[in-house]
Amino acid sequence: MDELSQFAIDFAIAEGACAAGIATVETLAGGPPSADLSYIRADAKSAISFAVPLDEDAIILSLKKESRLPLDSNLKQACSIASGISLALANCLELKGMPSTAIPANYRWRLEMPNGLYDLVPDISHRYLAVRSGVGHLGLSGNVVTPDKGAAVTLGSVVTTAELVPTDPLPAEQNYCDGCGMCMASCASGFVDLRDKVSVTLGGIEFSYAKRRDYHRCGYLCGGFNGLHASGQWSTWSPGRFRIPENDGEFLQATMDVIEKYAQWPEIEGGFYTSFAPWRTRLACAHCQLVCVPDKEERKRRHKMITDAGVVVQNPDGSLEAVSPDEAERRLAAMSPEVRALYEED
Repeated sequence: MDELSQFAIDFAIAEGACAAGIATVETLAGGPPSADLSYIRADAKSAISFAVPLDEDAIILSLKKESRLPLDSNLKQACSIASGISLALANCLELKGMPSTAIPANYRWRLEMPNGLYDLVPDISHRYLAVRSGVGHLGLSGNVVTPDKGAAVTLGSVVTTAELVPTDPLPAEQNYCDGCGMCMASCASGFVDLRDKVSVTLGGIEFSYAKRRDYHRCGYLCGGFNGLHASGQWSTWSPGRFRIPENDGEFLQATMDVIEKYAQWPEIEGGFYTSFAPWRTRLACAHCQLVCVPDKEERKRRHKMITDAGVVVQNPDGSLEAVSPDEAERRLAAMSPEVRALYEED
């Protein structure tokens, strides 16, 4: 098993991962339901976890609001690579006589929840497998932060019947997250709540991070329905200027309220399909992930890129453009009342 365990890790790295590790039923014991490998396979013994890095140049172009398409393409590519690694590794282990299951990199939810997939409970948590197996640490935001690539990674996993040898978590003292708060300062939705902490125990080891609020709060901004920060001085890549509710319980309804308007925005390039809607999702944010890197000064620089880039408006041809807050107001004022109502509150 030592040899097979190293093989599985090397396989993921060779296929494009920047880090990989192994968690087992024992090392995940005592964790939340989404850390239970038996949900995937009743005969599961272990899981291989790995991270695929995002492109640094594409990240900078996106944060500066100079171009969104390179990162749009890179995010889809990274998810496809991570899912592909999972499938290829699971197949390889199967052929070696160890039944295995590939876990998609994203958008896989437990349908038996009260609200089905809308409760956003994953089959298995890539994050928990990653931190327990030493792929990365949990940052303040709850994102997995890797020693070299920071939080700008896509995670993947394979659950297997093979009794692989677990790898150790990274030492807590090596976690570069110092609570700087750049992740929260870069989020227009207020998704992360510093006032409270969440702790999970996996195999006798405790991991903690700041409490995440309702995931629909994140979806409202990252999904592109809304984008303007409360200050009015900067935005995500969304031209939406709707109200950002204070209460978590209002976000699902807020999203439903603007969907009809969102669907009437001119088409833009890129985007991807999910099980939630028939149209392509226009991912607009991920700031908390993209701003978080090991170098603290670089984190500050990236946050400044976001806040200095202005606000995004949509032109009649569908193109998105970052302009100053004053220029954005002039553009909105020049729209017909019917068109303007598609982007902001009536």
